[in-house]
Amino acid sequence: MEFKNNALYLQRAGLILALAVSSYSGAAFFGHSSAQQAQPAAAPDNEYMIGAILWMQTSAEFRALTYQTFKYSTLLFDGDLKTMRRNKQKRAVVVDVDDTVLDNSRYQAGLVLKRKSFDPSYFTDWCNAQEAGAVPGALEFLKHVHAKGARVFYVSNRRQVDKACTAENLRKLGFPDISDETLLFRVDTSSKEPRRQMIAGKYRIVLIVGDNLNDLAQVFEKKSVVERKAAVDQLRDQFGSRFIMIPNAMYGDWESAVYGYNSNLSDAEKGVKRRDALNGF
Repeated sequence: MEFKNNALYLQRAGLILALAVSSYSGAAFFGHSSAQQAQPAAAPDNEYMIGAILWMQTSAEFRALTYQTFKYSTLLFDGDLKTMRRNKQKRAVVVDVDDTVLDNSRYQAGLVLKRKSFDPSYFTDWCNAQEAGAVPGALEFLKHVHAKGARVFYVSNRRQVDKACTAENLRKLGFPDISDETLLFRVDTSSKEPRRQMIAGKYRIVLIVGDNLNDLAQVFEKKSVVERKAAVDQLRDQFGSRFIMIPNAMYGDWESAVYGYNSNLSDAEKGVKRRDALNGF
């Protein structure tokens, strides 16, 4: 009797084992074993951004640079007003939004702390929160421009879905001249040139202010690292007279150029590209 019970037990155990092996083999065959299904997607490797974000958020040097930049912009703008007898066309100043007048460093820090890649829906959450602060010096400069009778145009590649919350964020901070006419957000192209041309058709653009070369002129778009530098050298006389740059080490087309504008690179491949781009001693 004991022998029969042992035999029956072994028979059942063998059947259970066979079923388990069969189930695992079938799942593995179709490429989705339970172990594979349970494996979470790899978090993005964005730790390299920490130094740049910390510099933007904590360094007094960044504040000094932006105050200096907007003070100089005020001097340039006032100097242009003195030529009104010769050119009475209505003036305008064109500014980018993200990290030119609105400080997005908390959003960038959130990406690192939450181990997230850029996500349009997460960025919309950030816009809806309306918690972006003003880049130091930006508010005072644009209020001065507006008080002198010039128009301010905010040319941004934020999506149309983010327009209303961005407008409210700007208004809450006291930025002037906020309307559907002056907030020119992306519609069908990321190039800002058509929007700049539209403004130039009605106004004399005194200054264009941005943290990305693409904010200033079309000639900088989709250029390699070497080509971007060459274009800056070619237009050097425009910088500090018509083009005004705000420092941004967190992100931008400078980084995209390092990656060859290849959005399909893995984090590991991007890391290799960054190291390869270093010019060491």
